[in-house]
Amino acid sequence: MKTMTCKQLGGPCDLALSGKTANDVIKAQDRHLKEVVAGGDQTHESALKEMQGRWKNPIAGMGWYRKAKRDFAALPEG
Repeated sequence: MKTMTCKQLGGPCDLALSGKTANDVIKAQDRHLKEVVAGGDQTHESALKEMQGRWKNPIAGMGWYRKAKRDFAALPEG
């Protein structure tokens, strides 16, 4: 298992998100953003909009995705 924070993935907070793969952590970030915005947290709204908008521009979205995967791979096992 490895851990990245919401902030490392483009969000505003230091919530730790853990997973066995980069995709696990990215999916946890997606759930986190949706949950806190649905709960009224406005500080996460821009990160949620960015996350949703990444796939409207696939080239830029893939750049973010590859970077997140590289950053995850560089983390020590924890």
